Amino acid sequence: MKNRKWLIILFLVMLTAIIAGCTDEKGSEETKGEKENESTTDNSFSIAMRTLGTPYVESHPEINDDKFVKEMERLSNTDIQIRLVPHNEYVERMTLMLASNDVPDVLQASGGVLGPELAGGVEAEAFLPLDDLIAEHGPNLLKKIPQEAWDSVTYDGKIYAIPDFLSNPSRRGTAIRMDLLKQTGLDVPQTVDEHLEVLRAFKELGVEHPYQGREKFKYSDTFFGAFDAFPYQYELYEGQVVPKFMAGDKIKDALTFYNTLYKEGLLSQEFLTTQQPEYRSNIIAGKVGIWSMNAEEVNSWEQEIKNNVPEAEIAIIPSPTGPDGKGGHYWYGSTTRSFVINAETKVDPAVIIKFFDWQLTEEAERFFTYGIEDDTYTLNEDGTVNYEVPEDTNLLNAQHYLNRWLWMVKDSTYTQGILELTEEGQELLRVFDEVLINEGRDSIQFTPPLEVYSSHPEISPGSDTPSDIWMTGAAKIILGQEPIDHHDKVIEEWLNKGGTQAIEEATERYNNEDGVQLPRTNW
Repeated sequence: MKNRKWLIILFLVMLTAIIAGCTDEKGSEETKGEKENESTTDNSFSIAMRTLGTPYVESHPEINDDKFVKEMERLSNTDIQIRLVPHNEYVERMTLMLASNDVPDVLQASGGVLGPELAGGVEAEAFLPLDDLIAEHGPNLLKKIPQEAWDSVTYDGKIYAIPDFLSNPSRRGTAIRMDLLKQTGLDVPQTVDEHLEVLRAFKELGVEHPYQGREKFKYSDTFFGAFDAFPYQYELYEGQVVPKFMAGDKIKDALTFYNTLYKEGLLSQEFLTTQQPEYRSNIIAGKVGIWSMNAEEVNSWEQEIKNNVPEAEIAIIPSPTGPDGKGGHYWYGSTTRSFVINAETKVDPAVIIKFFDWQLTEEAERFFTYGIEDDTYTLNEDGTVNYEVPEDTNLLNAQHYLNRWLWMVKDSTYTQGILELTEEGQELLRVFDEVLINEGRDSIQFTPPLEVYSSHPEISPGSDTPSDIWMTGAAKIILGQEPIDHHDKVIEEWLNKGGTQAIEEATERYNNEDGVQLPRTNW
């Protein structure tokens, strides 16, 4: 029955792709090396990886010829063929790949193993259970990866992926141009009202985007956090598990605030269509006053901004607080990405497990932190590393690629070896330990996700993005096309399109303690 279900899923995905005309001129690149899955040596395997909007990756003419990839292969005694999956087309491209006869040996998943990009593959037994392989070949994996991360990649009692993990779920922070703030004469803002005052002052200074927006509020939902109204989170409210946009009037307060930002020109006017590359380029060009970002990257972004605005200074400050005196961004799960193994691989899976196990060795940590000896760093006579944190944009992009993208299994909270080298890095470590750890909002979560989402995708939220139905209605309110009470109609539509069943299922699973994770209050 499971195999029959998998075949049906693949047929539907292929049919959808044909109707939608999903193939394009890049198709020939994706089918390059159709026989990569056939092992040519005992230590070779192929892997599909999302580009994650990484500049070094997306601008590289051929990632498999990259010197860092070659060095990784040498150190780990492997021969790897990387297939890049475009960041903004990730789910579509992955499902098409799974529907083809050209599935690589390893695939990158987002977070856990039940996301849409794997198209039900775990349930359909398309990937290998890894418990015995890890027990035999993954001592470092077992020693260093926390249980919470293993739990996130476990289904029906079996481990199906190797997780890239977090030791601190509060990794996003509120960034501000401190040089601009100094020009206003204002103090570091704390409350939403104080942030509004600063944003207005930034506009008077001529800042093009006082607060940077991005499509579906991804990385621009800072003020929803202040009102504890992230529209993609669930909470217990009056005996039912409901989306936070149904838990009282706090969502209306948040939408009213965003409407104020928009109509006063404080929120970038194209926030509904601004995607990651433009979001980042606006910031690097010095056009933005306040934005949200992964806090570890603040120092490298500051160096890039200084290339355009030499006097620029960036700091991560406490996120704006709302009526309850709290704020912050959403708490990540314990796993940022994970790696599954194709059940039909012709490669010895022990080779793959050993590769990921190597990534948690001291040798791998030095390589992924500093690069190649006598090229990007040298060793002193006492064995310590001599490494200079780059200021050039291209070199910074290479460091970010090495630390964050190519290093597949690690504690992804931050790269401690880099931050310890400078005063700015040491200050950022303090920010993690004293600021970010004390803020953020968590929610009720379900593993596997609610079943109703599979038949009603229009009401399904992402990990940090709202459902399409809610986003469409909320956008009209923010743009001033509808009054705030229009949100009542948004809720009504959401309920009619499957939301009622979602609440019933969520509440039942909550009461039965069926795959439910309660909001974390500390880490």
